Amino acid sequence: MVNKHYDPNEREEQILELLKEGRESDKPWGRANPMYFRDSTTLDKGQVEYALRNLTTAGWIKQLNRGGLYEFVEDPRENRTKD
Repeated sequence: MVNKHYDPNEREEQILELLKEGRESDKPWGRANPMYFRDSTTLDKGQVEYALRNLTTAGWIKQLNRGGLYEFVEDPRENRTKD
């Protein structure tokens, strides 16, 4: 279940942006591993692992296998409507 009240920090935002890259085109998107996140940002191993753990716990992403492949699930901020 997605935690709609979770507020990602700056590092987690970087992970989310990388997972969303390509979705507006015909490029594959939504899946990546920790090494990709480290290679694509200035985040170190511990920072990436912490961000992935938080986003997984919040339900915004999920880990697909023990090898560390992660998949974007949902960013509930994109679905919010104004009251």
